[in-house]
Formats: sequence, structure tokens, C-alpha cells
Amino acid sequence: MIEIYTDGASSGNPGPGGYGVILRSGKHYKELSEGFRKTTNNRMELLAVIKGLESIKSPNQVMIFSDSKYVIDSIEKRWVNGWVAKGFAGKKNKDLWMRYLEASKPHQVKFTWVRGHNGHPENERCDQLAVAAGKQTPLLIDSVFEVENAKAGLL
Repeated sequence: MIEIYTDGASSGNPGPGGYGVILRSGKHYKELSEGFRKTTNNRMELLAVIKGLESIKSPNQVMIFSDSKYVIDSIEKRWVNGWVAKGFAGKKNKDLWMRYLEASKPHQVKFTWVRGHNGHPENERCDQLAVAAGKQTPLLIDSVFEVENAKAGLL
């Protein structure tokens, strides 16, 4: 069993942001984080889950711990399946949801919701990683987000 702890953050929505991930299995421990110049909290929450799954080299049982109801409910309540069936009409983050579906395929994935900012050590660490990543320079470009929002006149 691999445990993945995740968190995302953004300063403004949209604004600069980042994600933080902890992967743990037995004695193995790894932290991941990246920051982006314009993004949203939901994108970073979802990207954290994706990056965690993409870093696993072989099919495995995975328990993901997240404080994001957006991510967990979208998957566990199968909303994302409906969005796919309808071509994501009117829905945001299609690029990341499609990437999540691909990254999760080889694994048996389960989710556990944790209350954010409530003293959970791994969640607190992921929050620190995400916030710090969103403040680093230079920040990466979330190109899909920026192009889609520029076309819509939102940026």
C-alpha cells in the first residue's frame, strides 16, 4: 500500500499557487511540489493527486489523503464520469481530469478526506510545500489554464 498525502494552494483564485505531495510506503518517503504563476486552488488540489499517482512506477494499491472535497466528491460520487460522458460541457479543468483518469488506471485507488488546517501532520506538511512552491521564482506556467482563461477574457 502506498499512501499519498496531497494539498494545493493559491494566493488569489486565480493567482500564483502550488501543490505539495508526500508519498509514503514502508520506509520510503518522498516529497513533491511545484508552483505556477496563475492557477486556482482546485487545479492545484487535483494536480497534487495526479503528480502523486504519476510518480508511482508500477501498479499498486494507493490510499490518497486529501482535504479537497472538490477532488474526492468528484471521484467518489462519480461526477467526473458524467462530465466525461457529456464532454465536460460547462465544466472546468478537463485537462487535469483526463490526466487523473489516465494516471489512476493502473492502480487501485481509495480516498480518505482529512480536515485541512487541523493539525494532521502530513496535511500540514503538504500545505507548507504547496504555499512555498507558489512563492518560489520563477513559477511555472499552467499553460492550459492561462490559454483557456485568456480566450474567455478572464485573465
